[in-house]
Amino acid sequence: MASRSSRKKPGSTRRTPRILFSAFVSAIFAISAVFSGLAQTLPERARTEALARRAAERLQALQREADRLTSDERTLLGDLRKLEIERQIKAEELKRVDADVARVQTELEESSARMNALQASATAEIPELQQRLVEIYKLGQARYLRLLLSTPDLRRLGQSTRTVAALAKLDRDRVASHATTLAALKKERQALAARGAELATLRAGVQKAQAAAQRAAQAKTDLIRDIDKRRDLNAQLSSELQAAQQKIQSTLRDLATGAPAADAQLPFRPFRGALDWPMNGSVVRRFGRGSASNGIEIAAAEGASALAVHDGVVAFAGPFSGFGNLVIVDHGSQNFTLYGDLLEIGVKKGGRIDHGQPVGTAGPIPSGSDGIYFELRVDGQPVDPLQWLKRR
Repeated sequence: MASRSSRKKPGSTRRTPRILFSAFVSAIFAISAVFSGLAQTLPERARTEALARRAAERLQALQREADRLTSDERTLLGDLRKLEIERQIKAEELKRVDADVARVQTELEESSARMNALQASATAEIPELQQRLVEIYKLGQARYLRLLLSTPDLRRLGQSTRTVAALAKLDRDRVASHATTLAALKKERQALAARGAELATLRAGVQKAQAAAQRAAQAKTDLIRDIDKRRDLNAQLSSELQAAQQKIQSTLRDLATGAPAADAQLPFRPFRGALDWPMNGSVVRRFGRGSASNGIEIAAAEGASALAVHDGVVAFAGPFSGFGNLVIVDHGSQNFTLYGDLLEIGVKKGGRIDHGQPVGTAGPIPSGSDGIYFELRVDGQPVDPLQWLKRR
């Protein structure tokens, strides 16, 4: 990869030998602790008091966040109880709808059975009915005369006439009754089918509402689980910061009495999401987007100051291939910040650096403008700086 120790052209491309760089950074990380006791840029007492103020402010912010998380969890628990009641109501409603569907289905089956039986009976009677209708048709309008002529015994004429009339009326009544019953059964089936369709639609709606309540309840449960994790982390970070605060107070007492004071330093992890930006400007290249970038590029005016985001010791300060002028600050416990593409370097290797102190100035960056390259490593691994810097 091409060297960028001399970075005068804004459009130059970044070609870093990543393996070499990682090995170099690892070596820097291993020896950076050697310089933790070197010269300081502010009087020790003023610096320690500033650390105490910063620790107190961050503890207050963590406490506010803990209170907010507790309030959010109470709200979510209330919502979850309401959703559980709603799910129970929907479950009971679904049971009732299922019972109605089963009842309608049974009635529909019984109606179909009656219709089938009626139609089977009518089908069995059709030949006899047709034969009688044919005989009556043959008699025509002169049926009584033909009946008279076809009856050998005149004394049975009246009886035959009454019989024919009765049979004709019976057939008519049976046909009419059959038609009426069939029409009623069809109407009943139509009503039952409509009710069944209505219940099916209602059931689908209840199931949909029940599923929505289930999803909402699961989402609330996931949020509560996430809040619990964040509260646990908040408590852990607060504990780390309180321990550091106690050491700072001890250091201040030692300084007040003139006794040898231990080196005071704030832990890095409790400041996730609360670190000041290293430079005012816009992000023109994000972490890991479009390339294997381990950091971000921030565009700013040429010569703008690049500031340390946290207290630490300068582990490296000088040109480095692919990163121009580079400053690496060790914050302890394998936490580091890297400031690359600097036009000028304002610190020296081994020197202690305080939060907000300039480390250099903005220079040309690969995007074509001026600014800096900023990388953040936690436990020795690159992380997205935007998750650690204050939200704008």
